[in-house]
Amino acid sequence: MKDKKLIIIEYVIEIMLMIVLSFMYYLIQPIKTPKILYIPKGPINQIISQLQKRNYDVCKLDAFVLRLIGSPQSGWINLGSTYNTKADFLYKIITAKAALRDVTLIPGETTYIFLDQLAKNLKLDKKTLQDEFNKQSPIKEGIFVPNTYKIPLGLSEKELISLLLKISMKKMKEMSIKIFGTYNEKKWFQYVTIASIIQKESANNKEMPIVSSVIYNRLKKGMKLQMDGTLNYGKYSHLKVTPQRIRNDKTLYNTYMHKGIPTQPVCNVSSEAIMAAIFPAKTNYLYFMKSKKGTHDFTCNYSTHLRNIKRATK
Repeated sequence: MKDKKLIIIEYVIEIMLMIVLSFMYYLIQPIKTPKILYIPKGPINQIISQLQKRNYDVCKLDAFVLRLIGSPQSGWINLGSTYNTKADFLYKIITAKAALRDVTLIPGETTYIFLDQLAKNLKLDKKTLQDEFNKQSPIKEGIFVPNTYKIPLGLSEKELISLLLKISMKKMKEMSIKIFGTYNEKKWFQYVTIASIIQKESANNKEMPIVSSVIYNRLKKGMKLQMDGTLNYGKYSHLKVTPQRIRNDKTLYNTYMHKGIPTQPVCNVSSEAIMAAIFPAKTNYLYFMKSKKGTHDFTCNYSTHLRNIKRATK
């Protein structure tokens, strides 16, 4: 009887030992992930499920281990390497945090300048950033939402562009659905294009619906917009528009030369500018001129506009 009990005990111990050794073997297996990994908010099972959907080698056993050692932090995690053991990986998603750096995109800034700013602040390659933007973005300009972005240090150029586009497109869609009840990309970016002109031309948010009305009034009459702000595209974002630029710039951004609005936005725009593009003020204004106060004088008549120009340039 004693021998039988001893055999059972030995058998149980062997099984437990095999389980422990198998578990230890499992924990030293390598897992490949990006160096900087985003951990979503939610319960452990949901987090594991989300990581599985991104094709990371995790399973329910990892969820069990996490329940024993602690809850994962949400947000960007710096794993320190693209290869970790399972044990290191699970420990790091509980304890590690990625360093974040604030990068601000101001309304009216062009993507060309913004990418240059990102490259300098995050020590990335500007050309690679531009190439990735060209590959991933559905339009060349105006797709980023002005904001202060908290960027995890260590993201590659490809990952950074993907992240910024994902955030911006989500906000664009949410705004469109809130206003129209749906999202039509082509129609939406027509409004963004008009908003970008409003953004460049307005002295403040209060003026935006009035500037918008001038744009629509001129378009309705078949007049050229003839607005300097459309020539502050790309690398020319902060350069003064000269008569020589107006004569020599052959792009569709030149609203002195071409009728209608440009085929692409001039810059990245605020929600206020988009709202003004969708809901212009009801006016008969056709002209505006920046006064010495920094705001604009609006008028319906060209003769009055000329007097405003003369007064502003004295």
